[in-house]
Amino acid sequence: MAEEMFCYQCEQTAFGTGCTKVGVCGKSAEVAALQDLLTHALKGLALYAAEGRKVGVVDRAANVFTVQALFSTLTNVDFDADRFVPLINQCVELREALKAKVRAAGGTVDFPEAAASFKPESTMAGLLKQAEGVGFKAAAGANPDILSLQHTVIIGLRGVAAYADHAQILGQEDDAVYAFAHEGLAATLNPNLTLDDWVGLALKTGATNLRAMELLDAANTGTYGHPVPTKIPLGAKKGKAILISGHDLKDLEELLKQTEGKGISIYTHGEMLPCHGYPALKKYPHFYGHYGTAWQNQRKEFAEFPGAILMTTNCIQRPKESYMDNIFTTGLVGWPGAVHIADKNFAPVIQRALEMPGFPEDTDRGTVMCGFARNAVMSVADKVIDAVKSGAIRHFFLVAGCDGAKPGRNYYTEFVEKVPNDCVVLTLACGKFRFFDKDLGDIGGIPRLLDVGQCNDSYSAIQIAVALANAFGVGVNDLPLSMVLSWYEQKACAILLTLLHLGIKGIRLGPSLPAFITPNVLNVLVQNFDIKPISTPDQDLKAILG
Repeated sequence: MAEEMFCYQCEQTAFGTGCTKVGVCGKSAEVAALQDLLTHALKGLALYAAEGRKVGVVDRAANVFTVQALFSTLTNVDFDADRFVPLINQCVELREALKAKVRAAGGTVDFPEAAASFKPESTMAGLLKQAEGVGFKAAAGANPDILSLQHTVIIGLRGVAAYADHAQILGQEDDAVYAFAHEGLAATLNPNLTLDDWVGLALKTGATNLRAMELLDAANTGTYGHPVPTKIPLGAKKGKAILISGHDLKDLEELLKQTEGKGISIYTHGEMLPCHGYPALKKYPHFYGHYGTAWQNQRKEFAEFPGAILMTTNCIQRPKESYMDNIFTTGLVGWPGAVHIADKNFAPVIQRALEMPGFPEDTDRGTVMCGFARNAVMSVADKVIDAVKSGAIRHFFLVAGCDGAKPGRNYYTEFVEKVPNDCVVLTLACGKFRFFDKDLGDIGGIPRLLDVGQCNDSYSAIQIAVALANAFGVGVNDLPLSMVLSWYEQKACAILLTLLHLGIKGIRLGPSLPAFITPNVLNVLVQNFDIKPISTPDQDLKAILG
């Protein structure tokens, strides 16, 4: 049994330095150790995948597995230690098969790195012993700034992997994304790379993430249509119910198909809210509304929900054991005690929903709007541009990112509430649940609060900014646009690296800065990108608007 761990990949990490006994997220030291060991095994696979490309060997099974395995190590995805054992074994099997192909093609296969020849033990105790020394904890004598950037790349690649996996599920792939995942992982084994090399790799992680998000955008809109502005009930409809949380649109589509005509209403939770805006999903009459508010209330909301709950990807704190029998997981998600559905046959979820009492009566808790993705916003671009030129719109704020339970995130609610009436707030990702139901009114028919979508829809927000910059004939940094971002986990890190790759400056980031960023690396970010921590809403608004 692992007694110690070291994990600092999320914003809520203990004491702002690192979780060492149990994850603040709820993951055990055993799970953390196995995630570290899986990442170690992936580095070995990456050496052969990178070498293979040099001699014309590209293995799709290894590619897809790499992003899926990286995705499984994100915060709040898989808390089940037993599920990591087959992943580690599969990684080594794929590595050995790829090694044989590379050897046959004349490539190098004699790598001295331990990850290249790692053989997993057959017992859990043995695996946990092997995990010692292969995680994030700094080795003696390591250059802290290079280590900081190495970890930034690994953490960023975990975010890239999430987007790439969602995209490939819907048929969108690009070998360039897989190739850099292997390049970045293999680079962590190269002791000869300099600080400048690692700065370049961090920015290349951001560039790769931009491509992954572009693929995901094409996958979602190509399959389900471009989101349209849509009003969503926040109350309940009398009757049986299923709550779906996470990010996976394919799972939602399958659930909607399988529940047709069964008298069950489908409610979104968390990042699934924007799915109400997709034309191909809106057509289902039993796709009713949204249930739940801010992240810190999720356990209470789940405990009180009178139906079945389907978790599709990372988005919540580990559920309490007391209601685990109402929770079903799919894809990479796993918790001990929850029923996992691997084949998208949601019959067990439906049966559980029919057994549960459901909502006893209709309730009205108001509505919110979603669907303001790039097509919807750019369809009224002329009105937006005229409003800016006339002075009706003074400034745009992108207040976006992750939510979390640690104190300090009320900053974002207060910030949005204090944004002047001649300014527009664009938002996306789960951070918006701090303020998504605020009525900010409109400016000449343009809503002052525009929900662009999931964190997965960050590409859409970038395209809106680029389109506005082109319309005004200026760079994005010259727009009346400020980015005030909250981060929690690894997808947010990947998006931040994308923004830095694009040269976006002046980003305000909070609630706290990443523990894996050293003072010297932070200084580079400040000097080159003017990135800064949030202070108070009043001070930040004054600094931005004057």
